[in-house]
Amino acid sequence: MTQFRIFLVTFFIITQISVSQVRTVRELDSNWKFQKGDFENAFQSNFNDSKWEKVTVPHDWAIYGPFDKEIDKQKVAIVQNGEKVASEKTGRTGALPHVGSAWYRNKFSISAAEKGKKVILLFEGAMSEPQIYLNGKKVGEWAYGYSYFYFDVTDLINAGENTLAVKLTNKEFASRWYPGAGLYRKVSLIIKNKESIDQWGTSITTPFISKEAAKVNVKTKATGENGYLVTTVFDADGQKLSSEKTTTKFGTEFDQNIKVDNPKLWSPESPYLYKAVSQWFVGDELKDEVTTRFGIRDIKYEANKGFSLNGEVRKFKGVCLHHDLGPLGTAINMAALRRQLTILKDMGCNAIRSSHNMPSLEQLELCDEMGFMFLAESFDEWAKPKVKNGYNRFFEAYAEKDIVNLIHATRNHPSIVMWSSGNEVPDQWGEAGVKRAKWLQEIFHREDPTRPVTVGMDQVKATMESGFGALLDISGLNYRVHLYEEAFKKFPQGFILGSETASTVSSRGIYKFPVVQEKNKQYPDFQSSSYDLEACSWSNVPDEDFVLQDDKPWVIGEFVWTGFDYLGEPTPYDESWPSRSSYFGISDLAGLPKDRFYLYRSRWNTEKETLHILPHWNWEGREGEITPVFVYTNYDSAELFVNGKSMGIQKKSNATPQNRYRLMWMDVKYEPGTVKVVAFDKNGKAVAEEEIHTAGKAYQIVLDADRKTIKADGKDLSYVTVSVVDKNGVPCPTLTNQLQFKVKGKGKYRAACNGDATSLEQFHLPTMKLFSGKLVVTVQSLKEAGNIELIVTGKGLKPATLSINSTN
Repeated sequence: MTQFRIFLVTFFIITQISVSQVRTVRELDSNWKFQKGDFENAFQSNFNDSKWEKVTVPHDWAIYGPFDKEIDKQKVAIVQNGEKVASEKTGRTGALPHVGSAWYRNKFSISAAEKGKKVILLFEGAMSEPQIYLNGKKVGEWAYGYSYFYFDVTDLINAGENTLAVKLTNKEFASRWYPGAGLYRKVSLIIKNKESIDQWGTSITTPFISKEAAKVNVKTKATGENGYLVTTVFDADGQKLSSEKTTTKFGTEFDQNIKVDNPKLWSPESPYLYKAVSQWFVGDELKDEVTTRFGIRDIKYEANKGFSLNGEVRKFKGVCLHHDLGPLGTAINMAALRRQLTILKDMGCNAIRSSHNMPSLEQLELCDEMGFMFLAESFDEWAKPKVKNGYNRFFEAYAEKDIVNLIHATRNHPSIVMWSSGNEVPDQWGEAGVKRAKWLQEIFHREDPTRPVTVGMDQVKATMESGFGALLDISGLNYRVHLYEEAFKKFPQGFILGSETASTVSSRGIYKFPVVQEKNKQYPDFQSSSYDLEACSWSNVPDEDFVLQDDKPWVIGEFVWTGFDYLGEPTPYDESWPSRSSYFGISDLAGLPKDRFYLYRSRWNTEKETLHILPHWNWEGREGEITPVFVYTNYDSAELFVNGKSMGIQKKSNATPQNRYRLMWMDVKYEPGTVKVVAFDKNGKAVAEEEIHTAGKAYQIVLDADRKTIKADGKDLSYVTVSVVDKNGVPCPTLTNQLQFKVKGKGKYRAACNGDATSLEQFHLPTMKLFSGKLVVTVQSLKEAGNIELIVTGKGLKPATLSINSTN
């Protein structure tokens, strides 16, 4: 293992975020026409699209449904799950109508002055196989729906009106989860001088950091002769710190070193961001200007020691995230992303793995700002297929181009601390796969010599024998907790990453009896128990990973599968219609925390108290029956009371992994009333308590918004949790009432979700059933400021109204 693979110093920018008078970045978000279907002449400028639907981009056309069992029904053996015999699978890609072709068309204008400039058309993600046309002529095409790509359209652009047309095609059997459909990420037009800084042409690193100073290295590629580059660094308050001018190119790029005194380092706890302004002059005329936020930080990966950030050894307390945003589908939205990260931050999560695809630029920007380390992944397939029409069709022609674009577009984010070139690829078997792993890793090293590369490996025994696992910078194990010790001995890196862990399954608010730890457990209602003791044949419950994380310094952290439920992959019910979304999430598809959220929070959030009781206490018909009570807490011991009677004190112990991390009263018999827990500190002093109560008859609806003030930009969102309480204000945890939603004023109803993996209700319709007594309504702003009013009603329930303020 070469020196740079173990000791890595890195740095960063965020993304090109501002423009000056010499450069215009125009987001093409409005004025789109959309139609599903294949149209022979839709690329032509004079094509009649007057009857097409008007949409805004980002846009996911498949999320509106309806859900249909026949859409993704397939007879297949899921090899990575250990299946050897094919069986009928339903809901594997979410049962939403994402298969087929669709067209987008947009008319936009540029001035005569802009016609003489350089024009770039940038796509940040298009699902999938996009073909791009401008003014009736084909600009180009791409294959991978998750990739960022751009085209120089200078020679095709017209002064005045231009017609952009995009054809997208989603083939069946092309994904293992819901991929979305459409122009689901931003499309932008970049207009600049022909003498300009290249697209993704700036790279900022900090190769030297001390308390007194940091060296900020800026490499910049620019077009134009007899020019010079001026780069100026500003702090987070906009105060100028230092500047450098250079006229010397090294090969094709400028290389500048700028000193920052007393640097403030980027970390999850203190995500401090600087700003660099790069100005490109030809003669003495300013030709281009790019503003970039960046952070300063240092990372190391060391044998037997683990991962260090800014000299401090720490572990990844991470989650894996698919790219869908629940009821919004895959259409990217900053408010939705920020809400996800806010929930994860409260849990104590410090890292994200994009699974299994390139992350959105917005997600990375937020991780930089909010303080999350990031494992940026590229592919779920290489040359060998997992699904019939997956990325394997494009691997040979596109893999290098896709990796180059991934790195160039995102390499400057301080959040990114490692790359992944693949996930559970079938190429783990055989000599050809070893060569592919080496080839891909060398591309990453060539384009970014500052970060290590991993692969999420599930065929660990095979990679031990072939050399596949040994050649990686970081050996990433997906599950296989029983092989950690052997992998550590056989792999040369000196540390192991839990690149994918747990895959515990549960349904929010659903509890099954008797309470026992089981694999592949199924129930008639197609739900999984929220006692957090159920997993798949190939996976495990959280506590088994906790032991490894806590006891083995050479285990450098974990990325739990998954932070949130996602559309598709309804394991263990992928043969059971109507299941159509996952059960793996720590929070459900609506973003509501499951009980497991508090188990992770009790370990990961070291700043705040966690004291959580499960299950709920509404069990009519179970009077006198054994109903175990668990408490997830950061305290070591607690006493449980049922209607004032002590059930005894439980203390965490090493008897089993569960006893080590949970307090469990296994013999409690249900009787209606009050369950109370009193937690003790290490000295035995009572320091905290929590109660839950048996609810009476449902009485009124209650609304709780995550944000009561949003921006009047037509994009911002308020997430409103809807629940029902009895006359005493006690939540009713088992209700499934049908509710209706109405939005008045300067906003609109966007979507609703209840977190039920078996629900076939369409997200965008203004009605939905409660699931385990809750659901979430999403309200979207208009472009006009003012008051927004949400009214929620249900038969036999006192309605509720909530005001949201939308401001400019």
